[in-house]
Amino acid sequence: MAKWDKRTLKLPEKHGWHARPGYKIFVADRGAVRFDFPEDWVVVPDPDSIKFHDKQPPDDDCTLAVSVMTLPPGDWSGLKLSLLVSKLVEKDTRGSTLRGQVIEVKRTDLELAWAEVEFIDPNEKRPARSRTCLARSSNVQPLITFDFWVDDAPRLGKIWDEILRSLRVAEPIIDPSLGQPNRG
Repeated sequence: MAKWDKRTLKLPEKHGWHARPGYKIFVADRGAVRFDFPEDWVVVPDPDSIKFHDKQPPDDDCTLAVSVMTLPPGDWSGLKLSLLVSKLVEKDTRGSTLRGQVIEVKRTDLELAWAEVEFIDPNEKRPARSRTCLARSSNVQPLITFDFWVDDAPRLGKIWDEILRSLRVAEPIIDPSLGQPNRG
């Protein structure tokens, strides 16, 4: 298993780190990826990702997984994220009953694309959804997946929106105690 290093830092009073009420800030690989997630969620390192659960597994109702890929230096603008996401959801092996369109977002600091599939969970025999997102800035490309029950879509859709809204990619953090500006 990969080595994971979790640190909780005591920050000075005017540190500059801000999350919306009810959320915490997650930072991976010294700023390769940063986003806000619900403060009461459980964080579990996995061999190839970090997973976030709304409750301690196996009693959880959703799983958000994040992995970070560092691409070789170069111009990656010709490799369309929307095409990659489309291929990922096409290859979903869970017998999707619905495949949503790819949604693209281009911001000044990053680009991202995501799509959703719906399927029947083979263990629980109930409808579930999975969202797949690829983002990119510079040569850093995180993969974010979010699996949840269809019944929870209204509640969890808002959380997904906040994760994507607060997502930052390839913004190096030299000294976390100095903070980050609040960008929205």
